[in-house]
Amino acid sequence: MILLWTGFIALILLLLALDLGVLNRRAHVVSIREALKWTALWVSVALLFNALVYVIYQHHWMGMGTHPHQEPTGKDAALKFLTGYIVEESLSLDNVFVIALIFSYFKVPPQYQHRVLFWGILGAQIMRGVMIGAGTALIHRFDWVIYVFGAFLIFTAVKLMYTKEEEVHPEGNWAVRIARRFFPVSKELEGKKFFTRVEGKRAVTPLFIVLLLVESTDVMFAVDSIPAIFAITQDPFIVYTSNIFAILGLRSLYFALAGSLDKFRYLRTSLVFVLGFVGVKMLLSHHKPIPIGVSLAVILGILVSGAVASLVMDKRDAKKAGE
Repeated sequence: MILLWTGFIALILLLLALDLGVLNRRAHVVSIREALKWTALWVSVALLFNALVYVIYQHHWMGMGTHPHQEPTGKDAALKFLTGYIVEESLSLDNVFVIALIFSYFKVPPQYQHRVLFWGILGAQIMRGVMIGAGTALIHRFDWVIYVFGAFLIFTAVKLMYTKEEEVHPEGNWAVRIARRFFPVSKELEGKKFFTRVEGKRAVTPLFIVLLLVESTDVMFAVDSIPAIFAITQDPFIVYTSNIFAILGLRSLYFALAGSLDKFRYLRTSLVFVLGFVGVKMLLSHHKPIPIGVSLAVILGILVSGAVASLVMDKRDAKKAGE
């Protein structure tokens, strides 16, 4: 089992090294076409890994599927990986809104945005790994924690329904305050550098402050999304891998959607219903569990309905404007 975990982490690090060190070594503006290609690539890699998950659990490679809290069959493991991946990817969409606001607030040139998101996602892997490990330990030790997570997701859904769009307030961010306590901040961006020198002293650039904001924002979103995946499965390997593949595709998804976020007016409404449904599923998990196939169909239906409704209304508004 340790070998499998080590192999997965090595695979992700290799993919990230190829991404930044080879394929995107030169800072450049990521076009929508390029972003769509990368999005398709990351989705394809996730689906290929999903097929591998089926084989690993079906044949119990390295003992997977034979321990408590692991999925017993390849079908169960593959379905729950796919459902978890879709849930995490959909909940990450709200993060795209905030990232766009951060880049806009600090006027980060498009050619440097990829670098910020790369390092942000690398840090997110570590932080989410710690949070997933803690969540797994809590659920396995105290069964009642599942109800706390379920109630929290429903509360988050209600809160999201009645709150306005997020605003960026860097001066109030805890990570930014800590950084400014130890390092001076240069007044201007210095290309793609995170660190520089001001009056002979080591300092951070505004780009580093942007990175901290992206990292700390991901922590806040992880507080919502990680309990959601525990409603799907409590298998730590599936929880972590589906989560990581979801955030790996977040960068390309941002570049693909950043310029057209206003067209998806019902995105937040869809996320509200996804969170609410997952919260209810978690509360019912020990009494009348909802089959994973039904959960997958409901979640996909909510997301597709929101996307279609958004596009229909956008087309209707465009038609009215042209009259």
